[in-house]
Amino acid sequence: MDKQDIYCYLSEKNVWHEITEHTAVYNMAEVSDVALPYPEADGKNLFVRDDKKRNYYLITVKGDKRVDLKEFRRNNGTRALSFASDSDLMDIMGLIPGAVTPLGILNDTEHKVSVYIDAAFFEPPCLIGVHPNDNTATVWLKAEDLVSILREHGNQVNIVQI
Repeated sequence: MDKQDIYCYLSEKNVWHEITEHTAVYNMAEVSDVALPYPEADGKNLFVRDDKKRNYYLITVKGDKRVDLKEFRRNNGTRALSFASDSDLMDIMGLIPGAVTPLGILNDTEHKVSVYIDAAFFEPPCLIGVHPNDNTATVWLKAEDLVSILREHGNQVNIVQI
């Protein structure tokens, strides 16, 4: 699914969303130059794998948070973690670096990726901003709706304190 497919999918499912189109951003530093309507709800996404390259994880936290992968490992019972390769990102989720998003899970036909979303997104206003499989826009969704979409697709979704 590309950006337009995501927009159509959300509309067909009657999922409330707002779209903010912007210049391409490749990291959180570049996001700070973009005027966003809900900056406190912007998501940062890390696509990681275990040391055996058997398990893949998408970790989504608020943009201003740092993720300690060793602590994440201890808290969630995974093997040692490192960032997945660009080729794994493309092969599994059909995404390029800088466009990592939970909506990329909709391209994960084999349901290889387990999703971990920070519980902070479920505190008011309960919104989350993610790319629509393209880093030239941010889609704002209710956090619960995003979780429902991902679970309906068949991937494991975990809401945890990160």
